[in-house]
Amino acid sequence: MAELLVIACAYLIGSIPSALIISKRIFNIDIRDYGSGNMGATNTFRVLGSRYGSIVMSMDILKGVIASSLYEFLPYYADNQLARINLIIGLGMAAVLGHIFPIWAKFRGGKGVATLFGMVLALQPIVAISCVGVFLLVLFLTRYVSLSSILAAVMLPISVLWIWNEHEVLYRVFALLVAGLVLFTHQKNIGRLLRGVESRVPILKHRDRRKARRRGEP
Repeated sequence: MAELLVIACAYLIGSIPSALIISKRIFNIDIRDYGSGNMGATNTFRVLGSRYGSIVMSMDILKGVIASSLYEFLPYYADNQLARINLIIGLGMAAVLGHIFPIWAKFRGGKGVATLFGMVLALQPIVAISCVGVFLLVLFLTRYVSLSSILAAVMLPISVLWIWNEHEVLYRVFALLVAGLVLFTHQKNIGRLLRGVESRVPILKHRDRRKARRRGEP
């Protein structure tokens, strides 16, 4: 019963509509009516700019960290590593489900990548750092948040299965499922990337202007 209660709390934490709160409180708009219609950090970057996109991303990551840390309210899991890992995965996935289908926002949410990262950060920080490294590198090179998220998600099973060679079966299965989930939720982005029409986020504008000047563009 206690486990079900904390999992329900994790879902409610994941349901906190970060992007909707920012867009309505500061801009008096519903972020879902603009851009891709998605209530996540990527669309916030695209519609509201890098400052508020970064705020929303941080809030969504924090949701995953807090939700995954709820196991600390159950003393049994403090000394049982296997049970703790399993519960953290359950809590994290409940938070991700809440982000994708938020009860506080009529079940129209985001894609859950930032919240997933928060869960991995709580579960194993080293793996999370390797994933965020891939995310930041791809974002710097391309300015596509969607592509950065996809490749960071693919990095998760690579890290878990081969680089760190984790032996816990559920953790290995979870890593593969996460990569599959991110690919599934980003199908439209993948299509736009292949067609060359995916929107870039408004960061590194000074770099782009310098390049344009060197090419003699207005």
